[in-house]
Amino acid sequence: MELDRQQRVYVVDDDQGMLDSTVWLLESVGLQALPFTSGQAFLDHCLEELPACVLLDIRMPGMGGLAVQDVLRERGSKLPVIFVSAHADVPIVVRAFRGGAADFIEKPYNEQLLLDSVQRALRLYQAPVMDQREGDPVRERMQQLTPRERDVLLPLVQGYSNREIAEQLGVSVKTVDLYRSRVMKRMQATSLPALVGMAIGVGLIEPFKLQAR
Repeated sequence: MELDRQQRVYVVDDDQGMLDSTVWLLESVGLQALPFTSGQAFLDHCLEELPACVLLDIRMPGMGGLAVQDVLRERGSKLPVIFVSAHADVPIVVRAFRGGAADFIEKPYNEQLLLDSVQRALRLYQAPVMDQREGDPVRERMQQLTPRERDVLLPLVQGYSNREIAEQLGVSVKTVDLYRSRVMKRMQATSLPALVGMAIGVGLIEPFKLQAR
């Protein structure tokens, strides 16, 4: 249990109320939560000696979350980044996952979803680099999809509408609605942009192949 007490989560959010509630949630399950109200303050104080991950807001005064992620990558940091943001449009999610984000969770978040994501990220930090790809939870969830769910997933993340997908597959729109719901649930995607980000993060699609809408 000593290791568990050493695990830390950096929480970076300029919204003091959200920051306090997230810290309380993490500490309630025995994690060490370190709060920061700006990206620069976090970068000035983060350490890599202990198992850790980062909960990072997207929009903040000064240095935003994506800029913080860029700096971490330039430093060669191994800290897994989980974005927690109310702004989950496709370009933002795509950039986050292409930059190596471990997850992207929308506000207001489900508490258990956030805790599960943090635990996965902490395990990712401790895994050897060669094992990280094999143990990627997004890839594992994708492999568990049924053939028909995969048929719906690809055009869905490429930007096709439910009606267009139904025409491609020769099924009803209602059937596509059903499989779309199943795909979102199985992939643990809280939004379509998050699902698109996951697909790009694992190399299923490239951003320039997305349908323009």
